[in-house]
Amino acid sequence: MTMLQRSPVLPLLALAVCAAVAPARAATLVVSAARMVDVLTGREVDRPQVVINGERIESVGKQGDPAPSGAQLLDLGNRTLLPGLIDMHVHLTSDPHYSGYRALQFTDSFWMTVGAANARATLEAGFTTVRNVGSRFYDDVGLKQGIDRGYIVGPRIVPATYALGSTGGHCDSTQFPPSITTSGYPIANSPDEYRALVRKVHKYGAEVIKVCMTGGVLSKGDSVGAQQVSFDEIKAIVEEAHRLGLKVAVHAHGTEGINDALRAGVDTIEHASLADAQSFTLAKQHGAWFDMDIYNDDYILAEGPANGVYPESLAKEKMIGLKQRQTFRAAHAAGVKMLFGTDAGVYPHGTNARQFAKMVEWGMTPMEAIQAATRSAAEALDRSSDVGAIAPGRYADLIAVDADPLTDIHTLEHVAVVIKGGQVVKSAAP
Repeated sequence: MTMLQRSPVLPLLALAVCAAVAPARAATLVVSAARMVDVLTGREVDRPQVVINGERIESVGKQGDPAPSGAQLLDLGNRTLLPGLIDMHVHLTSDPHYSGYRALQFTDSFWMTVGAANARATLEAGFTTVRNVGSRFYDDVGLKQGIDRGYIVGPRIVPATYALGSTGGHCDSTQFPPSITTSGYPIANSPDEYRALVRKVHKYGAEVIKVCMTGGVLSKGDSVGAQQVSFDEIKAIVEEAHRLGLKVAVHAHGTEGINDALRAGVDTIEHASLADAQSFTLAKQHGAWFDMDIYNDDYILAEGPANGVYPESLAKEKMIGLKQRQTFRAAHAAGVKMLFGTDAGVYPHGTNARQFAKMVEWGMTPMEAIQAATRSAAEALDRSSDVGAIAPGRYADLIAVDADPLTDIHTLEHVAVVIKGGQVVKSAAP
């Protein structure tokens, strides 16, 4: 063993990541910090030392342990080290400042440029993996391909492509009169039609199937809780998706839609605003997760009018927001498995971590909230072997914050260091 080559923050690597082609990473990087949140054990570890070989973690030990010859040291000082965070519900090609009819002023390809900017903001906020649950024109697949090949900077993306829906439902284009026709929306009205749509979006890159099971807040002309997909239809979707090895994420606010989706065997319930005690029982019986966006109510009600949100959507948000938070607290108390999902795009990307404080306010411990965005999210994605924890064999996706998030969860809103796949993509001086 030889003495480590010490580099406090590796600023050159942080700048180099802006290049179109990703920079060469150090062969071996050793990261140390004052403490580390171990999401697998639910404990905090003092003076950790993480050895990174290429894009994977080789070992996790204590400062002072032998390190590989010629390794480069990234000493994070008094900071806290955590796994890269995972947001299970984002829309990278959406910008909340252009809501309602305001979005119609742009050409379709404009939203891919929005997605590229949002991808960078999301990664720099500490979210190294996201599940993108709805994007037109397969834009999320394009973003994933561009990031994976080093043309743009962003998180690992699990794309859903289009969200599937029924005629006149939350995922249909309902804001126009009959004289204006739209194309490209994946709309179905029978089990067989939905099976065909699952196959189509899978063909073009979907790694998860998103379904609009009930009405929504931001859609025009529907009731937020009304069921829009029948049991037979959602059952066909689940069967087809699972046959293809895909998970099913269901947008559902209303009780009946939530419960039918759970009976059909879906994997995650998005929003889950009006879930009841039966919903909790069904979720536990079927091993489903709740993925509840309980921060964005604050943003929608504060900024929605200025952003062009439909007045009827604001009325729906006023009706549903508090109920959703109360359901979150009840579901957590009942032992339902919970994930971290923000619906970023409904509020600004890069501010995803604001939801952590709401999760703690409404019943979780700081450790539980962090685990929802790491260990639990990786499990729900079937990716516990590569993301979601600082552990040997997983991707070297790590973040660091200036304080202890188990003492002050708000510190996650200001991430100082981001490492993705062994590359430092953000590094602020201590």
